[in-house]
Amino acid sequence: MEQNTSKSKKIVWLFLILILPIFFFFFLSYFGKNRYNLTIYYPIDSTKVENRWQVRYHTLPDFTFVNQYGDKITRASMKGKVCVTDFFFTKCGNPTLCPRLSKEMARVQEMFAKNTNVLLLSHTVDPENDTPKVLQQYAKSYGAIRNKWHFLTGAKQDIYDLAYQGYKINAGQEKDAVTPEFLHATKFILLDAEGRVRGYYDGIDSKDVDRLITEINILLYEMKL
Repeated sequence: MEQNTSKSKKIVWLFLILILPIFFFFFLSYFGKNRYNLTIYYPIDSTKVENRWQVRYHTLPDFTFVNQYGDKITRASMKGKVCVTDFFFTKCGNPTLCPRLSKEMARVQEMFAKNTNVLLLSHTVDPENDTPKVLQQYAKSYGAIRNKWHFLTGAKQDIYDLAYQGYKINAGQEKDAVTPEFLHATKFILLDAEGRVRGYYDGIDSKDVDRLITEINILLYEMKL
């Protein structure tokens, strides 16, 4: 009897964990004004216009990389889309890191497979090995959808500069500054349609990726996409 009670409690908790984020989003969507505002990171400056302060935020700088099909992907490719990005490399031998990151990103892809306003970008930090051909095989193993999930390679310095200066992946994640020798951070970064950073998530924590999925929906609603 006690075993049945314990099993029932586990089922109830599992149901609540799965259903509450979805309920929360639809509640915001259909009952009044959505007041769940996602953070906009890295304000640059502000100006007063007609007695109201307008804040200008950091946005992702221009870049040019090549994806797993040899197609050129630039900052303009992200225009008007909600984007999720991460950093990885195909030779990562730790099954709890890159493979886990890619598995969780595949789950994000599955949730938004039919939504053309959501784009996924995975940047290799090992471009010497991760050629488009290598990336194509890796992408195939995770079911990457063409034009939905891009695996990007390019000049190593350009990739690292984008990580530090664009995505700012060392911000708020390490007690000490990340050195140029870092391999990659196990973070997913969420950007809005204007290229502003809206969230950081632990890419190897399924619960935090659940939060990401919920906040992508909120961001899509916020930006009317």
